[in-house]
Amino acid sequence: MDAFYASVELLRYPDLRGQAVVIGGGRDRQPVVQPDGTRRYATLRDYTGRGVITTCTYEARAFGVHSGMGVMKAARLAPEAVLLPVDFDEYRRYSQRFKEAVRQVAPVIEDRGIDEIYIDLTDLPGAQDDAGRAAARALKDAVLDATGLRCSIGVTPNKLLSKIASELDKPDGLTLLDAADIPTRIWPLAAAKVNGIGPKAAAKLAGFGLHTIGDVAAADPGFLLAEFGRSYGAWLHAAAHGRDDRPIVTHREPKSISCETTFERDLHAVRDRTALSECFSRLCERLAADLKRKGYATQTVGIKLRYDDFRIVTRDVTLPAAIGDMAALRRAAGSCLKRVDLTRRLRLLGVRAGTLVRADELGASISAAAARPPPSTHQVDLPFIDESDEATA
Repeated sequence: MDAFYASVELLRYPDLRGQAVVIGGGRDRQPVVQPDGTRRYATLRDYTGRGVITTCTYEARAFGVHSGMGVMKAARLAPEAVLLPVDFDEYRRYSQRFKEAVRQVAPVIEDRGIDEIYIDLTDLPGAQDDAGRAAARALKDAVLDATGLRCSIGVTPNKLLSKIASELDKPDGLTLLDAADIPTRIWPLAAAKVNGIGPKAAAKLAGFGLHTIGDVAAADPGFLLAEFGRSYGAWLHAAAHGRDDRPIVTHREPKSISCETTFERDLHAVRDRTALSECFSRLCERLAADLKRKGYATQTVGIKLRYDDFRIVTRDVTLPAAIGDMAALRRAAGSCLKRVDLTRRLRLLGVRAGTLVRADELGASISAAAARPPPSTHQVDLPFIDESDEATA
């Protein structure tokens, strides 16, 4: 999907079309409807805090703004850009709509997240007649009709090439590519364009003078194996030549589900008890909703903290029975908080559900009564947990 979150917001605020819009920051930056019916939006110029950009429109990207960038840095690049808060509930609704629209045309899909899927066109009637062009056009039209949103599609022989091709002609792209196109369309690209070559691997390749995919393809296979190990070195050689035999995976059981947030300012467990308590409850509520929506319960609940010195700590508790409701998750996560240092200020707070179990296999055994974690042996004050939770933890 093209600039997915931002595109969803533009459906809600069509007066922002054509403008630089950034999605990120806190929830307190909702647009304000003025007496004349127009909306007043927050801008990056007015932002103070530590938020990170989730996504932005292509107009904002023209200023050098991109996802993952700190909002304060983006404010220096595009101070007049509009700043909107994230709304994951709305994005999930549109995600479900676009995926269902695709299934009506081509039912064999692999879900790769909220805004991306792989589609197998192999057995789709007529898809082989024109290298998939008509099928891809039908998919784009179906998504647009169902959501009002544009997407970009890459049609190639395999997943690795399709991932690259889907990015080549964004936005609203439709790129067809086969093995004969690899030297002209793929090899000139930066090595990091291959999904699986991360920043460290790209930097190491660059250290050997291998900057593009073509450079890697031309490298001696023995050299790649010697420098990057037998498995990864062999994969680098194959990927650079556009080879990938991974099948479409239509179902994948998640290993864990988590929710976390980075605070716009460091918070202290005592002096910011109310704000932390509200945030903690909100995270547990989101986690419970995600578990329910995906059909899971959890038997391991954990927390993640990042302190003001950027040190990260995690704690987990394994429960005697699987749970799924918000109150039970909050109690279990609260018991983990009793086992960490809360004297330092916090930059980030997160909750996590692991050891996932299909909820339909448990039935009535998923209950708050089964959720109480073992009592903590630590007598640490937990100031941002409600007293009622302290009593039951």
